[in-house]
Amino acid sequence: MRNGRGVLVAAVLAMTVAGCTATKDEQGAPMPAPPSGLEKFYSQTPEWGGCDGFGDPEDRMDKSAECARVTVPIDYDKPDGPTAQIALARVKASGNRIGSLLLNPGGPGVSGLSMSSIASKTPLAEHFDRVGFDPRGVGSSTPAINCLTPQEADKERAEKPTDNTPEGIAESEDENRKYVGHCTDRTGTDFLSHVGTREVVQDMDVIRAVLGDPKLSYLGYSYGTKLGSAYAEKFPANVRAMVLDGAVDSSQDPVQESLRQAAGFQKVFDAYSAACAQHQDCPIGTDPAQSVAKFRALVDPLHDKPASTTDPRGLAYNDAITGVQQALYTDELWPALTHGLTELRDGRGDTLLKLADLYDGRRDDGTYNNTQDAFNAIRCVDDPRISDPAIAGKQDVEYRKAAPFMDDGRGTGAAPLELCAVWPVPNTSQPHKISANGLPKTVVVSTTDDPATPYQAGVDLAAQMGAELITYNGNRHTAALVAGDACLDDAVIGYLTDLTVPAQGLTC
Repeated sequence: MRNGRGVLVAAVLAMTVAGCTATKDEQGAPMPAPPSGLEKFYSQTPEWGGCDGFGDPEDRMDKSAECARVTVPIDYDKPDGPTAQIALARVKASGNRIGSLLLNPGGPGVSGLSMSSIASKTPLAEHFDRVGFDPRGVGSSTPAINCLTPQEADKERAEKPTDNTPEGIAESEDENRKYVGHCTDRTGTDFLSHVGTREVVQDMDVIRAVLGDPKLSYLGYSYGTKLGSAYAEKFPANVRAMVLDGAVDSSQDPVQESLRQAAGFQKVFDAYSAACAQHQDCPIGTDPAQSVAKFRALVDPLHDKPASTTDPRGLAYNDAITGVQQALYTDELWPALTHGLTELRDGRGDTLLKLADLYDGRRDDGTYNNTQDAFNAIRCVDDPRISDPAIAGKQDVEYRKAAPFMDDGRGTGAAPLELCAVWPVPNTSQPHKISANGLPKTVVVSTTDDPATPYQAGVDLAAQMGAELITYNGNRHTAALVAGDACLDDAVIGYLTDLTVPAQGLTC
């Protein structure tokens, strides 16, 4: 089975080629000269228009949003070769404009167009054109990463988990090879070779230039922090301001990252259990010490028999776990989790199925966005592969220890090699500490009980980048401008607008 996220058709717009001489923006700062050979991409003029054909209905873009696509080379070493088109959505500044604020929600593989509507009643909306983008291969950018049909995705989600016996491992690895075959056939290895962070940060610099900004102002969440730190490393002189919230520490290898994330989810599950236990009707009991056992008693029977749902699919085991993980991303979803587990106790799975659909990008009409396929493709081209069965087995053992609520009790000490082990193209990045000489002061936000990007990753990334760290106390994945905390939001907005560095050691 493929791995889940560590947890959003119009014609291509014409590219107008202008001269490549340096210009000045409204504030008089000179535009950096474009890299040699890439002048035609850096000097294009996007044709802004309506957003029909961009994004999904659930993206909820502002009515005033404009959309466009900019053209980039698929392979930056071959600028005269095939091209890709990057989808953008923009809401213009309502007042005294500073420039553009580029935004990314993470993933990898999540559409960023609706980010143009974030912070709509703040000084950011007054002073910045807020610009969301779909990274190459994602959402409304073209070509799009495509692996499974909707029917194949539904079927995969409904499959019974395999045991980590030799037979089960062989079956799981065969499923991975089939999935990779679909990705290769439907997307092509040429494009799959160039969908990683390495290329996206170069796309971001093209976007900066075509928006008319001498320097980049950027707010990135989750995987968007990896994009931001990689951009800072490659283009430190082109950064004006950068806020990274929910940090991915690029110095971690995939095993370290997965085990830290497992521990993060367990910590949040424990916090949820303690909150739920305050109520007599809590579906996993009023004793937090027994919550893992009671949770497993609810979900383990789904290995053999899905729970009934109004939707004819039913709730299979994999979807139940996915739905629970989705609800643990923020404490705002804890009431939905309680409702879903209460339903499951009574033999029904409607709420958990809806949560799993939200995570997997399944629309009401049964189609999917390409978040999961893009996640797999980008992750596999970004990270080194785990190709040693002994390492895979040890990782599985340690994962179960780190997150007992995820342990189905069927561990054997062995495990299948993950999807990326058979990915058809090599990885293009390696774990390393960020080094960005000449980078201006940036800001990292890290949440104490973030399940997906645990707090320490933010501490480590801030140290590597020489960034100011803001600590947010909470149970959620990312917080700036989305958690409704004035202490945090005021600090972030003040930094982005006025370049006022937050107080050292700020905790909100």
